[in-house]
Amino acid sequence: MDVLGIDIGFGFTKATNGKEFLMFKSLLGEAAEIPFRANLANSSFTENLHVTVDEQTFFVGDFAERQSGVRQSTLDQDLLVQEFAKVLALTAAGIFSEKYAPMNVVSGLPVGYFTEYKEAFVKAILGHHTVNYHKADGSVVTRRININRVRMIPQPMGSVLNLLMDERGRITDRDLANKKVGVVDVGFKTTDFIIFDKLQFITRGSRTIDTGISDIFRTIANKLRKQVDVSLELYRLYDPVSKGSIRIRGQELELAEIRDHVYAQAAGEIADEINQIWADDWDMDTVVLTGGGGMELAKHLQPLIAGNVVGIPNDVDARLNNVQGYLKFARHLWEKDEPPPAREESAE
Repeated sequence: MDVLGIDIGFGFTKATNGKEFLMFKSLLGEAAEIPFRANLANSSFTENLHVTVDEQTFFVGDFAERQSGVRQSTLDQDLLVQEFAKVLALTAAGIFSEKYAPMNVVSGLPVGYFTEYKEAFVKAILGHHTVNYHKADGSVVTRRININRVRMIPQPMGSVLNLLMDERGRITDRDLANKKVGVVDVGFKTTDFIIFDKLQFITRGSRTIDTGISDIFRTIANKLRKQVDVSLELYRLYDPVSKGSIRIRGQELELAEIRDHVYAQAAGEIADEINQIWADDWDMDTVVLTGGGGMELAKHLQPLIAGNVVGIPNDVDARLNNVQGYLKFARHLWEKDEPPPAREESAE
């Protein structure tokens, strides 16, 4: 029996089995015919994802961005669960499933969408599936997947579990387990706030706001459109925004100044929400900042949040905090279990 953590975000899909990590853009594209491939670059497997999932064929992630004439991404939670989650999750699961064995999965949803969408998410991926991976040389690798159990948890809970547990899913940080901890998870479309008090999830101080890195990208894209009359898809701005510049039609355009300005503005809006929502939680011991957006906004956001804010180390990819916690929780739940009949399991 295999266990897997899978995190389907608006920006990236992440997965891990503990031995390897997988991350690709949550982007689907039309599987166009490619008449010639030079194969000169030493590209990784995830940069050439051409898959057929239960008889539907797609280019996925970077491959879709480069090769598909019709590409789809979404910032709508309903569309993400109903039309994207199955393909993205099973594409990831198949890469880790080399034998046809039952697989138990822990995944998550934003706090504000958890109750409404957890059952639909589970239904989309639970059960038996076939994933074909089409390779550049024309060969096909077939993986038959049996998703036996799925446990859904609020997304930021993954970061808490990642701090609390060791690689075998045992609670080792007893000091943190006895504290009141807040988590700020800044994602691509949303920011989640949750509170754990002695390992109890506190509903009152946990919620989702529709502010994320996509708002920053949209502001930058709008300014670029006015400047050079080019409409940029948001998913094409990850590297340019991080680097601080973009090349359009041979012209190098600086982004660092506007990026830092918009980052500071977004951090202020998020901090105002946090300080208002957690105004009565003055007894909180620690605030953990996580998520890909948290990594980008950390230096702007950390000074604005009241309390003891734990920053993100520079050598850690905060986009993986949740999925690492999912895997540890999966090991905590199931690694000694024999696989029972397939069924849904919701968060306790």
